[in-house]
Amino acid sequence: MAGANETNAPYSTKEARITRQRLLDAAEEMFAQKGFDGTAIRDITTKARRGPASINYFFGDKRELYEELFRLRLREMCESRLNTIKAVMSDKTKPTLEKLFYAYSVDFIKPFLDPQQSQRFMQLFFREMAEQRLPKNMFLNELAAPTLTAMEEAIAVICPNINKHEALMCILSLTGQLVHIMQAKVLFEGAQGHSIASINIDESISHIVKFSVAGIRAYAKGDKK
Repeated sequence: MAGANETNAPYSTKEARITRQRLLDAAEEMFAQKGFDGTAIRDITTKARRGPASINYFFGDKRELYEELFRLRLREMCESRLNTIKAVMSDKTKPTLEKLFYAYSVDFIKPFLDPQQSQRFMQLFFREMAEQRLPKNMFLNELAAPTLTAMEEAIAVICPNINKHEALMCILSLTGQLVHIMQAKVLFEGAQGHSIASINIDESISHIVKFSVAGIRAYAKGDKK
């Protein structure tokens, strides 16, 4: 939801832009800490240092604010991934599965490693995976479908022997491994007694890429058992 007309009172255009962003930033932090049900509108407006009516003015209600926050983040992630895939495929050197999968993996994990917002975004993301508050098609329409289409098309260029369904399965496998690594890092980091407690992201990405590339090349050769 775009919110109210930002040129109308009581906000100037500049004030409206600043207030809207403050509310989004505060909401991300509060939702990550307390979850959707545990976060009150006053928690958000107090954190943003804005009046109680500001959420209604810009977003309508708490649920629409929550959806708009995710919509913006998903679109940012989608644009970044599409640009990453495009860069690999348009590079002067010949694109390879290794380059494509590595670039995709680094970009996939990048939002979770951003020191500015990594912890709260990761908490928010995994909370949503568990609670499922968003419209069912939001992740698909805003992020998954455009990214999967671009990856399928890239794989078709690099490995023409792979059909669309096989490419999709390989992309989902790659993505699933990346999600699991991030979940494991959150779950075990700081624990003692096993090497999994100190997961190295760079090493994990390299392993996942090698494993996934080997699998898709086996598909290309016809070894699908």
